[in-house]
Amino acid sequence: MTTSAIPANTPMGPGGAPILGTPVAGAAVPAVEAPGLTDRLDGLDRLVAAGAGRLDRPLLDDAAALLDRAGQRLRLSGEHTVVTLAGGTGSGKSSLFNAICGLELSPTGVRRPMTSKAHACVWGLDGAGPLLDWLDVEKRHRYARASALDMERADSSLQGLVLLDLPDHDSIQALHRAEVDRFVTIADLLVWVVDPQKYADAALHRNYIVPFARHTGVTLIVLNQVDRLGPDEIDDCVADLRRLLEAEGLTQPRVVTTSAVSEDGVTGFRDILVDTVAARRARSERLSADVDRLAERFAVHRFTADPPVTLEEDRQLELVQSLTDAAGAPAVAEAMESAYELRAADFVGWPVAALIDRLRSDPLRRMRLTELREELRNAFTGPIGAQQGDVDNALHTVTDGVAAELPPPWARSVRAAARSHATEIPEALGESLKAALPTFNQVPRWWWLVKTWQFFLVLVAVLSVAWIGLLVAYGIVEIGGDDPPGLVGEAGLIPYVAVLAVCTLGMGWLTSSACRNLVALSSAKHGEKMELHMNEGIERVAEEKVVAPVTAELELYARFRRDVETALGRVTR
Repeated sequence: MTTSAIPANTPMGPGGAPILGTPVAGAAVPAVEAPGLTDRLDGLDRLVAAGAGRLDRPLLDDAAALLDRAGQRLRLSGEHTVVTLAGGTGSGKSSLFNAICGLELSPTGVRRPMTSKAHACVWGLDGAGPLLDWLDVEKRHRYARASALDMERADSSLQGLVLLDLPDHDSIQALHRAEVDRFVTIADLLVWVVDPQKYADAALHRNYIVPFARHTGVTLIVLNQVDRLGPDEIDDCVADLRRLLEAEGLTQPRVVTTSAVSEDGVTGFRDILVDTVAARRARSERLSADVDRLAERFAVHRFTADPPVTLEEDRQLELVQSLTDAAGAPAVAEAMESAYELRAADFVGWPVAALIDRLRSDPLRRMRLTELREELRNAFTGPIGAQQGDVDNALHTVTDGVAAELPPPWARSVRAAARSHATEIPEALGESLKAALPTFNQVPRWWWLVKTWQFFLVLVAVLSVAWIGLLVAYGIVEIGGDDPPGLVGEAGLIPYVAVLAVCTLGMGWLTSSACRNLVALSSAKHGEKMELHMNEGIERVAEEKVVAPVTAELELYARFRRDVETALGRVTR
């Protein structure tokens, strides 16, 4: 039998057997801790900021209220645990309150309701004052007790307990119900006191048990007045109550039985209070449960699949092409080519041909010349921009692909981000086109050289014609007498001078034709270059005004997803 080699530093168990799965030295993987309460609250705060203008206002308001409440509670005494006794009419919560306190502090009796204001009993006054002020307990309803109530058990202490007796949640007085609702949202431990007759009260379960089903860890159900039941009836009643609570979403609900009139009837409940106070965890567990509840409401607004990071490349290319068409860049480039050729004709054209054209009355040519000059002037100095309707059409479908992969609120925000600068885009396109165009007086140097050469040829041709005229006048007609100068009196020079004039005119025409061909080639390259520059400008506009806002929104959604995981208390990577 063959065996694989075992590293020398592998831990060994009894008998020399290797302990498989145990990290060896140098190969330990650092543990990643789950976010703590402070990190979760920070994540929730970021969720509120990210959701502004995107998610439902009630959700953001509830989260903001929780953040405010949590901040205030964390700044107050962490040595005290706030426990509320809440229940319906006749459940005996005030009697239970008095039994735990050891004194008749909260009024009891047949008349209902007996408790109209919250009564507080505090074990340990150091730091309790600001907490009671925050709880808004009236000073005349505040009581203090010694740190040890059960002298028979040396290890039991309620030091740090703030026990509250609340009004009836089913009171006919609206102020009483509002008082209960307020304390239910801020207590560290929720204790619901029910009696054997009304433990299935619909108002209690509908208004409090079900909405706070996720708060099982900080909820205790006290079945009071069990002295009215037999032993078997107590077990049946507890089993039925537990079944009802589990059906309503409470996982492993804690149920304890009490009797305020029986000896040791509250011992089990008091033991739970002692353990809760000693652990000093109820405050953070309550806030964690509240964060869980809010984080789950945020979680429905994020998909589990990895989100897109930007617009698809083909969508960006389609957007640039649509904006290019909206800005009329191809037409501007074509006008630039025509304007370039028209401008070149003023420099490289044969002046003689231009003079003949001017003598010929051609309305169509004159109209085209005027239009091209106007195009040229507008291309360089006039406003260039796209129509808003064309821009809106270009933005209409640009985010369809990416929005389909997002939850509805974020899909709407991404579409809004794509259109956030819609009114600025026409002017920005115009500015980008104008920036790509050369100045009006920008002329290549060789045009000036050709123009100088053409005028030199015109001058030679004119002088040649004048010379022929002088030769005719002095050499043939003999206007100047018998002894004219040789250069103007020799008639035999006429053919040579005529040839010079014809050659000069021919050179001018050939120069003009060759230059026009060069201008046609260079104008096409010039138009392509201008169109390339304009496309680069349009791409920058698309990136700045559309792609960048959409990308920023997608990055915000990605951070939103991570913050949801943080608020839920999960490890994010």
